Amino acid sequence: MDNGLVQIILAVIALLGTIITAMVAPYIRTKYSKEKRQEIYEYVDIAVKTAEQILKKHDPNGTLRKEFVLRHLNEKGFKLTEDDLNMMIEAAVLELNMAKQAALE
Repeated sequence: MDNGLVQIILAVIALLGTIITAMVAPYIRTKYSKEKRQEIYEYVDIAVKTAEQILKKHDPNGTLRKEFVLRHLNEKGFKLTEDDLNMMIEAAVLELNMAKQAALE
């Protein structure tokens, strides 16, 4: 084969590799992050329901329940900002309260 043709083929392969890496790598990172967030939310949801079941009578303002949830998530090794955790906890509490309300109707 001609040396120039080999150089062109190698350049095209390198270009394709760069394009694939530039497009696929962010997609994989996004997908993993989304799956990880979903996993964390599932743990938050379980912890919120558990705290509600166990601590509601002894904790009318929710302070102990929130500490329970945060402690549980820290034990599982989830490292998020407090704001992110608070949003997930509030969303899980909202879902729980909506389910309770629907059950009462």
